[in-house]
Amino acid sequence: MLKVRIWGDRGSIPCPGKDTVIYGGNTSCVEIRADEKLIIIDFGTGIKPLGDWLMANDFKKGPIDADIFISHTHWDHIMGFPMFTPLFLPTTKLRIRGPVSYEDETLEQIIGAQLTYRYWPIRISELSAHIEYAQIKETSLDLGNGLWVTTKYLNHPILCLGYRFEYRGKSIVTAYDNEPFRNLFPTDPADPSYDEDAAREGETVVKEENEKLLRFFQGADVLIHDSQYTAEEYKNHLGWGHSSFEHAINAANKAEVKKLILFHHDPNRTDAQMEKLEAAYKTRIAGKTSMQVMMAREGLVVEA
Repeated sequence: MLKVRIWGDRGSIPCPGKDTVIYGGNTSCVEIRADEKLIIIDFGTGIKPLGDWLMANDFKKGPIDADIFISHTHWDHIMGFPMFTPLFLPTTKLRIRGPVSYEDETLEQIIGAQLTYRYWPIRISELSAHIEYAQIKETSLDLGNGLWVTTKYLNHPILCLGYRFEYRGKSIVTAYDNEPFRNLFPTDPADPSYDEDAAREGETVVKEENEKLLRFFQGADVLIHDSQYTAEEYKNHLGWGHSSFEHAINAANKAEVKKLILFHHDPNRTDAQMEKLEAAYKTRIAGKTSMQVMMAREGLVVEA
């Protein structure tokens, strides 16, 4: 069985409070289970309740052993690392993989920089767990027992990877943080900077890159996709590295995805607003696609 559970689904910054009880206020953290094998995507603040749950449940059966994949190293995706309780157990085994934008620092150094005395009372050298770090790019990896992961670069201000997990004919894909590719060259002939060849080449490249992402999503049983903005809001956030609800839904539908989880919610979005948006988008697509669409919320479990 391949299934996913959401532990944190907010973008940018944690937003706990009375207005985020239903959908949650923790930043990105997703748990995937391929039968008993544990995979974690991102060390956002949702890793804290996940760690507590693992200690209360998995630890009773034996040491914690997990493959952890970091989408990218922006703070909201790694800030929960120091509060992950299994780090302090010598029996814990973690394999942490992810992209690095600046080659002068390793993945371990970037994540571990949070555990210095200027920020935290415990240093990374004091952690008891056995941790292996690996910088990865676009690749495919055999995680054992028939589980494979394929990675794909997304469109974000720093290197960011999407992950496609495949297990016994089922697949779960993550795509956060991600913005649709767009032509950065002027396309209006009246623009003083317009260059016909550059504009044409830009359109070609954009089409190719967006089609690569659709192939990466193709036929996924579950796709977890960035949808921080509405289409109207997105116009004011070009280049920030995030998608609209409309783009995520359209891309998933084109790729014949079976279940779409809308993810990386804006921290200013209240539960009431989220409920209204979820109902509106479900109504908009009703009868037009067989794809199931749902908002990510903490505690949500979806089987591939």
